[in-house]
Amino acid sequence: MSSPSKILIKGGKVVNDDCSFISDVYIEGGEVKDVGVNLRPAKLEGIKVIDATGKLVIPGGIDTHTHFQFPFMGTHTIDDFYQGTKAAVAGGTTMIIDFAIPNKGCSLIEAFNTWKGWADPKVCCDYSLHVAVTWWSDKVKEEMGILAREKGVNSFKMFMAYKDLFMVNDNELYHAFSRCKDIGGIAQVHAENGDLIAEGAKKMLSLGITGPEGHELCRPEEVEAEATQRAVTIANAVNCPLFVVHVMSKSAAKVIANARREGKVVFGEPIAAGLGTDGTHYWHKDWSHAAAHVMGPPLRPDPTTPKYLMNLLANDDLSVTGTDNCTFSTCQKALGKDDFRKIPNGLNGVEDRMSVVWEKGVHSGIMDENRFVAVTSSIAAKIFNMYPQKGKIAKGSDADIVIWDPEATRTISAKTHHQAVNINVFEGMVCHGVPLVTIAGGRVVYENGVLNVVAGHGKYIPRKPFSDYVYSRILQRDEVCQPVPVERKPYTGEVVQIK
Repeated sequence: MSSPSKILIKGGKVVNDDCSFISDVYIEGGEVKDVGVNLRPAKLEGIKVIDATGKLVIPGGIDTHTHFQFPFMGTHTIDDFYQGTKAAVAGGTTMIIDFAIPNKGCSLIEAFNTWKGWADPKVCCDYSLHVAVTWWSDKVKEEMGILAREKGVNSFKMFMAYKDLFMVNDNELYHAFSRCKDIGGIAQVHAENGDLIAEGAKKMLSLGITGPEGHELCRPEEVEAEATQRAVTIANAVNCPLFVVHVMSKSAAKVIANARREGKVVFGEPIAAGLGTDGTHYWHKDWSHAAAHVMGPPLRPDPTTPKYLMNLLANDDLSVTGTDNCTFSTCQKALGKDDFRKIPNGLNGVEDRMSVVWEKGVHSGIMDENRFVAVTSSIAAKIFNMYPQKGKIAKGSDADIVIWDPEATRTISAKTHHQAVNINVFEGMVCHGVPLVTIAGGRVVYENGVLNVVAGHGKYIPRKPFSDYVYSRILQRDEVCQPVPVERKPYTGEVVQIK
């Protein structure tokens, strides 16, 4: 069943990242055709009219960080591209960016094709792919260029953790960052010191600590902050833009904030879980409850962390919100019942991110509605070079739109969410800010609690390199900030003889 391709949204308050105004929005053929007051399309037949009076009309959310159908730690994430994107649109997100992750020694292009092959027949909304660089060689260097030129990939992720699995060393980071710079890509990092984690894990086990608390204890936040500082330093050395995924701690966030204030081109991505809950759960007496929260980097036991991260997000020290949605059921998590190192890392968020950020950010008075749109949609679209096709309600933009009720509340629960996973780290949280209608690709896919999705309706969105939002400063610095040799007379004196 297909909803009308013509939709007229009447009387809502359109909220973009730069301004808000009362307006109608007319959609046809998957595109915003007009934005204005008292719009009257020539022919009203076949037009679905939605009254948005008293509600907000916002660009659909862009989740910059998901892992659907991901083979990881001996199993697969339980939410595939159908289940995951279905949950996304129910929560007001109309685009996700997932990660194609090759094993060491394997082809980046083959990984890209594999993930795209999984996604294309299943996605209920538009998507794109980051590609991970898990090893370095001339082949990897060449494939990064092909992906950027021919496949629409402008972001590459390097892991500084997961030793012997995905982790790369500093020399490999330097080469990968340099290549990103050459091809106009954005370097992304999972910033944790993998060597320290491996040693810390051995220490915890020697102390008899086998439960989920050991996961946090062997990955303290200075391990995240150190790696973040190292990534910033290496990226700055090659004048490459840096995007730090899942910023989980105060100390790592401070590194990013300081780097931005020093003029470095670096972006930080806190996630819904880090903004909505904390790491005290790792000490919960119920093993399955504690294990549900295990992810890398871990949630932090300091309960003031979420508000601290939200304040930095509101003030542009941090830039965008993702989820790192990487879901495993309780019985999958139980692979690590006797050894926290074997608990599959990951938790939920794709369905709840928009409401959690509204509740903790806007309803609490930390950020305004325009900043909300910026951090959930517009800035992601700008960084990854999809703006104003995505992230904005304007003539010619894609019809990815959410009618948002800022006053309505909902209680988050695994019993009512649309994800396949049987646990929810936000269980019982009451959130102000609820999507009433989600329009993805010009089609009503969610309305008043009812989903009307079609697998494969979403499209792969290719992204061009050299995003202006990211690269304008980078390229200018290349022109004016190159070191030059000092002109001086050659030294003609004596030179010591070395025997």
